[in-house]
Parts: sequence; structure tokens; C-alpha cells
Amino acid sequence: MLKGYSKEEKSWMMYDWANSAHSVIVVTLLPIFFATVAGYMHNTTSAMSIWGYVTSIAMLICALLAPVIGALGDFKGMRKKMFFIFLAIGVLACAGLAVTPMLGFADDPDTAECVGGAILVLYTLSQVGYSASCLYYDSFLPDVTTEDRMDRVSTMGYGLGYIGGSTIPLVIFLAMNAFGVPVLYCLSIVFGFTAVWWAVFSWPLLKNVEQKSYKVREKGAIRSTLRGLIGTMKDIFRHRSIFVFMIAYFFYIDGVGTIIHMSTAYGAQLGLGDTEMMLALLMVQLLGLPFCLLYIRLADKFGARIMVGVGICVYMGICVFGFFVRSIWQFWVLAILVSTSQGGIQALSRSIFGKMLPDKSRSGEYFGFFDIFGKFSSVIGPALIGLTSQITTVILLNRQGLTAQTASPEVLAQAQQQASPWGVLSVLAVFLVGAVLYFGVLPRILKKEGVEV
Repeated sequence: MLKGYSKEEKSWMMYDWANSAHSVIVVTLLPIFFATVAGYMHNTTSAMSIWGYVTSIAMLICALLAPVIGALGDFKGMRKKMFFIFLAIGVLACAGLAVTPMLGFADDPDTAECVGGAILVLYTLSQVGYSASCLYYDSFLPDVTTEDRMDRVSTMGYGLGYIGGSTIPLVIFLAMNAFGVPVLYCLSIVFGFTAVWWAVFSWPLLKNVEQKSYKVREKGAIRSTLRGLIGTMKDIFRHRSIFVFMIAYFFYIDGVGTIIHMSTAYGAQLGLGDTEMMLALLMVQLLGLPFCLLYIRLADKFGARIMVGVGICVYMGICVFGFFVRSIWQFWVLAILVSTSQGGIQALSRSIFGKMLPDKSRSGEYFGFFDIFGKFSSVIGPALIGLTSQITTVILLNRQGLTAQTASPEVLAQAQQQASPWGVLSVLAVFLVGAVLYFGVLPRILKKEGVEV
């Protein structure tokens, strides 16, 4: 499968294999664990709403950091050093999460509050480490391959992630659970295993990938570069095709990121079985590789821009279908739909942007702004779900002459469950904005500027 790829390309792609463990274990299992802990806390707020707000805060931190750390990574020798620092933050946060299931959160509400707070802090740190390390990983793309191979290399990276980090740690968790290992022990082991997996399989990139495009560091260069971020922003505005693509990306990737971060929280809120949801998510990872390979072939035939458009349409359908999910078989259908385009739309968006860059030596700066657009979209999506679900819950309670304070726990839980689908449907609005820009505005500007992607 990797025949024909260079050593640098394969080493670069292995980081998708490494960090995908975080994407699946932390992003999908942790919300379910937090929902359990939240059930023992004083606060009666929906766990889904809390998770949505904290995810938005984590993504906001990542978004604000992105252009600054991206610019710093453009100096000679700095990209790999900065990559290592944020990799270490993410790995250590995952190691910290391994402790939380063993802290006796069921003993009393005060302990549950402390454990819940620790989970949210460690989750935020892990997201910062993951997002920042991925920024540098993305900006290494022009260093490891040529422009005509970017679509193939970028998409294959996502494919490796599906069969490696996205699958193996999850299989281990499910196997331990099937053999009767207590769930809390399973969670503790798999969070620790994720930290080790992430660290070990990052080694090929650290060893074999070098920063070839860079700026020479001189006295006052860092200060000058930080000031130059305004200039980079002006460059993006001047290249209207890049600017419009980034705005469209801002909106359509919102739905992708929101569905990734909120899927298991949504299923837990609906009362779906944890094991069944995990098996459905495992299927997403197993199907992810063949669909990534299919996206590579179709992108070679029809172009990356066409295939990203296909992914946008698929995800709009996912938002509508998600509104009607009430049973586990429907969640499985939803998982299959997600698996068709999750890797392809992200990988090809990354390679399209990489081919658009006017100055490859400043790829860190440009990918920093690309990253900030992606992360700010992930701020809006989860918060929109949380807010919509919360408002709908209040409306449903008011119809019964109740409030969150006066309703019984059973009535409140039922109202929150009924409100959750409206939160998912709200994501369709940002997808629609992204689709209008991507299908209606971008083609005209690309044609006018004579840009091909």
C-alpha cells in the first residue's frame, strides 16, 4: 500500500497513525466517561452542554495560538522543536487522564466535581497539544513531498490513521471490556496506552523529517515576524481565492469537527448503549481507509475540489439524518455515512490549501491562519449545539410549567433528551453557509485568477 512513497513521506504520514489514537480515544470515549462523572456532580446542567462549551473554549485557545506559533515555526530549526513541545503537552495530558477513572468520583458529589474539573482541564490541554502539533505536521507537508503528490500523500496519511491509531487502541478497549475487565480500569488503561502510542509512533517524523523551507533567524527576527503576521493576513486578503476558500473552509469544517467531537456525547444524551456506540465508531475507523483510498482515486480523476464538494453534500445529509436518530441501528447508519467522507474532506482540504500557498517558506504562517479558521469553526459548532439544546430544554420545560430547578431529575433528563436532536440540526446552518461560498463564490474567483487546484 505504501509502495512508491519516499522515506520522508512515510515518516510524515506515520504521525496520522500516531495522533489518531487521541482523536478516537480522547475525543469519543472521554465524553461518555465525563457524562458518567457528571451524573454524580451537584450541577444538573446537561453533560452534553458542558462538554460543548468546554470544547469550544479549548478550540478557542488553539485558534488564538495558531498564527503566532505557526509563524515561530517558520524559523530555521524551530518547526520540529515546537512540534515536540506541543506533542509532549498532549501526551502528558493523556497520561494524566489515565488517573481520573481511579479517583473515586462516585463516593460523593464534591469528589465528582473535582474529578470532573480535572477531566475538563486535562482534555483542554490534550486538545491544545494535539492541535498545535498537527499545525506543524500540516506545515511539514510542502517539505516532504511535491505539489503534484500532495493530494495522494495527505489523504494516505488520514488512511493510515484509520487503520492504526483510530482502530487498534479502540479494539483493545473493547476487547478488555468484552473479557469482563471493569469499565473504569479499561478507561484508565486505554488513556495511558493512548499516551504511549502517540509518543512512540511520532518518532519517525522526529527522526526523518526535516524543515526544508524556512526563514533565517536574525536579531529581532521573531519580533519582526510577529509584526509580519499582519502582512501575512494582507497577503491572504490579496489572494482572493485563498481568502474565500478559507472562509468556506471555516464553515464547512465546523460540521465535520463538531460531529467528531460531539457524536458520542449526543448518543449518550439519547441513552444509546456505550458498547454499541463504540462498535459503531470502530466501524467508522475500519471503513475510513478504503474510503480514503477511494477519495484518492476519485480526486485523481475528478480533482480535489470536486471531491471536497461531495464531502460537503454528504455531511449536510448527515446533519439532517442525525436529527432523526433515536435508536442504535440509526446511529450505525449515521456512522457509515460519516466514514464515507470524514478523512477525505479533511485531507483534500489540507492539500488544496498547500497547493495554493504563494510562498512555501512561510508555510507555518499560512497554515497557522488555516488552522485558526478551522479551530474557530470548532468553537462555534459545539457551542451552537450546547446553546440550542439548552434553549430547547427550557422551552420544553416551560410548556409543562416547569424550570430546570423545579423539574424532577427524570423530567429534566427527558427534556434534555428531546432537545438534543435540535442541537444537531442547528449545525446544518453553518454547513449551508460554507456550501454557498464553496459552490457559488469560489469557482468564479478561481477562474478569474487562473488558479487550478
